[in-house]
Amino acid sequence: MSEQREGGCLCGSVRFRTAGPCRPVMVCHCRQCARWSGYLIAATAVPAESFEILDGADRLRWYRSSGTAERAFCTICGSSLFWRPKDNNYVAIMAGVFDQPSGLKLDCHVFVGNCADYEVIADALPQHEGYPVTYPEWS
Repeated sequence: MSEQREGGCLCGSVRFRTAGPCRPVMVCHCRQCARWSGYLIAATAVPAESFEILDGADRLRWYRSSGTAERAFCTICGSSLFWRPKDNNYVAIMAGVFDQPSGLKLDCHVFVGNCADYEVIADALPQHEGYPVTYPEWS
């Protein structure tokens, strides 16, 4: 039996499903994520073929945030939802948009050298200056 999770935006206009395991949750401290979310993000990821929009594809807007990736948000409530690389081989999903209980676990902090001056990392999770290469190709 395949592991499935569902979730959606704040207003419920966009709903999605993942099939199979999700990558452990990483907390990203990069400046792009901070500007997109207003602080930092916690995200998991799945291979693109394990991701499905159930409802609201017409209310989902993808924004090319760099030369290598794009981010998606709900056009009704503004919820930050997804991030995907240019090659679209996986989709990162903001951990907070999953229905609860999600079963997700925090794993590490990434791009900690970009922390804002008000940030304090107060847990014992591993901290990385960039993106750890220990995850599967699609992560």
